[in-house]
Amino acid sequence: APPTSISVLAADTPAPFSRYQAQNFTLVCVVSGGKPAPLVYFKRDGEPIEATPLPEPPAGASSWAPRNLLHRDVDDTKLPKSLAAEGELGVGNPFPTADPPRGLAAERDSVTETIPETVVSREFPRWVHMAEPIYYFRHTHAPVSDGTVEARATLTWTLNPQIDNEALFSCEVKHPALSMPMQSEVTLVAPKGPKITMTPTRARVGDTVRILVQGFQNEVFPEPLFTWTRVGSRLLDGSAEHDGKELVLERVPAELNGSMYRCTAQNPLGSTDTHTRLIVFENPNIPRGPEDSNG
Repeated sequence: APPTSISVLAADTPAPFSRYQAQNFTLVCVVSGGKPAPLVYFKRDGEPIEATPLPEPPAGASSWAPRNLLHRDVDDTKLPKSLAAEGELGVGNPFPTADPPRGLAAERDSVTETIPETVVSREFPRWVHMAEPIYYFRHTHAPVSDGTVEARATLTWTLNPQIDNEALFSCEVKHPALSMPMQSEVTLVAPKGPKITMTPTRARVGDTVRILVQGFQNEVFPEPLFTWTRVGSRLLDGSAEHDGKELVLERVPAELNGSMYRCTAQNPLGSTDTHTRLIVFENPNIPRGPEDSNG
């Protein structure tokens, strides 16, 4: 039986953008409905990706391959000499139980490492940009109750937003019952130009105001994180920030008139800020009194 569905997801998202520290990034391709198990592979911008295979992890384990497999089939000449012995800079290792394979960001005790002379970047001063990223591939499959097989393939590498933003990744599937490969594709895109709406459009004292991110000027992948802050002060409930697409201000007082709110939208590819100002009009149903000026 041929596979019936294929999808590509980003693991461990939503996740923030990190300007100065390398982050590992993993795409997950899920293929359902096939029997026998299909062959799954990834492409970048239409070209097959040469990836170092990782063995299937033991049941219940989340660690990388044993140490003697970590550096197999990896060309150390692609790495700056100063890093060849000690691994790359940065944090964000999602596999804390063992050293990650070479080419992936590693957890470090100190965040004040000496910057090798090979690092030349104005925007990302602490990053090591290899000309060719080192990809790691893992393929697993599990039987389903209907007799078919669910296949999962993962592709992991150290993300470089300068190069990976707007890169097209596709997952393709070959199967004996398919005349042509099935495929699903995603484009890695940083958020740009959040579109914000405020209701009610004419807020009055005592109203509950909702400020919502409705979308972006572009198709964003993976899903972004949203953080709201008030410029120069705390939010109405006293908190410093609020996470989520929507910011709700309950029973706004007159003192919030003119207050400015910042929404930060970010994913591992980038971050963007947008601002909106709240104008609060008098409410004839709420008489003004000395308590208003006291907040």
